[in-house]
Amino acid sequence: MRQAKEPSSAGAVLGWLALAALAPGAAHLRAGWRKTGLALISCYIVGVLALLAFALTTDNLLGTLVARMTAIIVSAAVLGVTWFAVIVHSFIVLRPGRLPQGGQIVTGTLAGLLAVAVVLPFGVVTQYVWTAQSTINDIFQETSSDAPSSGAAAERPEDPWAGRQRVNILLLGGDADDNRIGVRTDSMNLASVDVKTGNTVLFSLPRNLENVRFRPGTPMAQHFPNGFRLPPDPGGGRSDLLNSVWEYADAHPEIFGGKQHQGPRVLMDTIGYTLGVKVDWYALVNMWGFARLIDAIGGITITVEKDVVFGKYNEGLVKAGTRKLKGADAMWYARSRTFSDDYTRMRRQRCVLGALLTQADPATVLMRFNRIALATKELIRTDIPRDLLKNLVPLALKVKNAKVTSVQFVPPLINTGYPDWERIRTIAAKAMRDSGDTKPPVAATASASPSPKKTAAAKRAGQNPAKGITDGCDGSL
Repeated sequence: MRQAKEPSSAGAVLGWLALAALAPGAAHLRAGWRKTGLALISCYIVGVLALLAFALTTDNLLGTLVARMTAIIVSAAVLGVTWFAVIVHSFIVLRPGRLPQGGQIVTGTLAGLLAVAVVLPFGVVTQYVWTAQSTINDIFQETSSDAPSSGAAAERPEDPWAGRQRVNILLLGGDADDNRIGVRTDSMNLASVDVKTGNTVLFSLPRNLENVRFRPGTPMAQHFPNGFRLPPDPGGGRSDLLNSVWEYADAHPEIFGGKQHQGPRVLMDTIGYTLGVKVDWYALVNMWGFARLIDAIGGITITVEKDVVFGKYNEGLVKAGTRKLKGADAMWYARSRTFSDDYTRMRRQRCVLGALLTQADPATVLMRFNRIALATKELIRTDIPRDLLKNLVPLALKVKNAKVTSVQFVPPLINTGYPDWERIRTIAAKAMRDSGDTKPPVAATASASPSPKKTAAAKRAGQNPAKGITDGCDGSL
């Protein structure tokens, strides 16, 4: 059984040990442990071929891996321990005790380091996947009664979106903290994603949109038949703007027959009705938690077109110029209205989103994974079901490399005090049609419209208002 001659030098022992780290069983074959060596190398080859077959035959590889995180954690831990044991046993069968004392010390030390080195990748994978799973479990809901994986989608597994052309996710930014009651959604963007191409339109709605209309037949529409209108606040301000819908719905459960926490659903339905789409899910981001996420990726590079003043006493300043901003400065750049207005702030928020989308590359995410995961866990509140991530993750990767355009519903495109709701829906519909087209968007006046009324609305819009998400973010206004 052990007819092969054992290595007689420290270099030979270390060489065969290194080969065993890459091809388990090689050292056993060299030492004459033929059956053990053949068994190890056979298992290794079968495992590699099985992984290769799995990768080549799985349509949604990344999504499947996300859905099987527990299996990955267990497998990585078992493989790590197994590989460590193989290296240790390989060292033993090579009989380093036959070497001079100096050779034994050198080979023993390096063998120990090699055994630890082969475990490290499995340890890193285990730790990363454990962290990712913990983050996902904290953020996303466990089940969904209307996830696309049910019904028609279950009958057509090749179409996880059940024949839908677009997925619409409402991205909200709020200022919730210990000193503020309720949630005011000062940043409202609807991301409408083409499920085939990943092409996305980001619709930005102003916080100060007035006379908001609710979908007919809903409790809010019955309570506000002429639009969302309340008496002015004692200080002269208004609490009936679009950014107050969530807070108002949460504060008045009697409108919904006593049901609590209706704010998210009401705002989703309201914005969907405003744009003429169905909003599938929402994600609420704490704006100051967002600053921690930016810090976690090492900051973002932005061109500040002119000095941005912030602070209660105008004591803060984000200086003009192209520079890498830390989280706090990036948030002040995105949120300050000092010597500015809501619409300029919306454009700056779009620039921050665009910078984060383009600059959070895979290498950065991997290097700073733990910090990003921790920041994300403290950042997001959403109703996206956990079992849907299998399909959302690959869609998100499509968006990363697809065409992302932006439409901001601000003056002069619309009048926020007296919005033209039909015009808003016409512009939104055209932007989504253009987004799904592989050709560059054309002027709104040149597109075919389903009715003369919509054609007139498109003509009033002038040129297509859809722009690249980072257009105007290089300092050119």
